[in-house]
Amino acid sequence: MRYEEIRGEIDAGTAARTLPSWAARVLEDAAAGRSPVPAVRHPLGFLCLPVERSGDLGVCLHIWTPEVRPAPSTMSPVHCHSWELLSFVLYGTVRNVRMDVQEIGVEESPDGTAPVGAVQQIFEVLSGGDVDELRATGRAVRYASGPSTAHRTGEAYSLPAGVFHSTLIEDGQDAATVALGRVTPGSGDLSLGPLGVPTHRVRRSLSEQGDTVRALRRSARRITAAHPREAAPSPDGPQPPFPPGHAPPDSVPHARHRRSARR
Repeated sequence: MRYEEIRGEIDAGTAARTLPSWAARVLEDAAAGRSPVPAVRHPLGFLCLPVERSGDLGVCLHIWTPEVRPAPSTMSPVHCHSWELLSFVLYGTVRNVRMDVQEIGVEESPDGTAPVGAVQQIFEVLSGGDVDELRATGRAVRYASGPSTAHRTGEAYSLPAGVFHSTLIEDGQDAATVALGRVTPGSGDLSLGPLGVPTHRVRRSLSEQGDTVRALRRSARRITAAHPREAAPSPDGPQPPFPPGHAPPDSVPHARHRRSARR
C-alpha cells in the first residue's frame, strides 16, 4: 500500500479493516530479511520503518517498544514538522501535547539561567542520508504545555505542519502507528534544545540486529492481538511492502532532501 491508498482508507473510515494486516506483513517481512526497509532508531524514541518516499509524500511505521534502547538525543522532545501528519494508531495510546511557544529577548534568558524546561533555543533540523544537522538559530523561546489529545487503537489523528508539540505513549511502553507525511511548502523542521548549545550533527543508527528482530516480531504480534481478524495472515502469503518495480525508500520518509522528519 502506498500513500494515496492508505490516506483513502483512513478518509473512508475503513483503515481498521485494511491497515493492520498490511502493517503486520511489513514487519514480518522486515524481521525475516525479506524486505530492504530498515528499522532506524529515531531521536524521538521510536523505531522508524520508512516504507515509502515519493517526492513530497512519505509513509512509515513508527514503533515504540521496550525491546530497543532509545537513541541518544541532544534535543528536547518538543518539535514541529515541515509536513502535515496523518497517523493511524495500530495499537497503544498516543498522546500529542501541543505547546505554546513564544519567542523572547536575549535579556530574558541570560546564559541559560532561566528555569529548566521553560526556556529553550530553536534549532533548525536539516538531514542528509543518516545525519541530522541541528543548526542553532540563537532564537530563545519560552514554552508551556497546551491542549493535549489521546489517540487509541484504531483511531486516526492529524497534525498540521508548523505546530510545536511533543508525543507521549500512555498505558505502557508499546504503541505503533502508520504515519503519513505531506510536505507543506515554506515550512521547516524545528526542534527545541538547550540554550548555548552550538550547531552540531547527530548520526541516526540501526539498533542491534537481534533487538530489532524481537521488536518487529513483538509489534506484529501486538497488531494481531489488537486486530485479530484484520491482521490475520494473507492466504497468498507475505506481500512486499511496496509494489514491484519501485525502488526501496531511504531512511527519511517524510521530507525533501536536506529536510528531516522529526516525528
